[in-house]
Amino acid sequence: MAEVIISSRGFLKHEITAGKHVFMADEPVSVGGSDSGPDPYSLLLAALGACTAMTLQIYAKREGIPLEKVEISLRHGRDHVKDCVTCEESGTKLERVERFISVEGPLSGNDRARLLEVASRCPVHKTMKAGIQIDDYLD
Repeated sequence: MAEVIISSRGFLKHEITAGKHVFMADEPVSVGGSDSGPDPYSLLLAALGACTAMTLQIYAKREGIPLEKVEISLRHGRDHVKDCVTCEESGTKLERVERFISVEGPLSGNDRARLLEVASRCPVHKTMKAGIQIDDYLD
């Protein structure tokens, strides 16, 4: 099981320790932070994008697909659902992530189609789609 430790370093500024790696998370100045690191949603998108790129590279290497470069661009937003048939409450919001995958190399149409299919098999993507059980403990 992976462990990440988050420690306050001021108002909205937090140090993240993941194994031997240390970096910051913060909010933009416009919402009261000091913008000393990415905001939490950017970190979430980064996790999805990095996992997608790594999954594609591993698959391409294993299958002999001539993938030379992967670039992932992601956006997060919330859409107010106007005509949601399954929504029980008014004002329901739908979280949306748009993932744009760019691949380079002498790839066939079949290679490109297969890589797009494999992208949805990245572990972070599968976790996000399945939902996560979060158990909280207060010390």
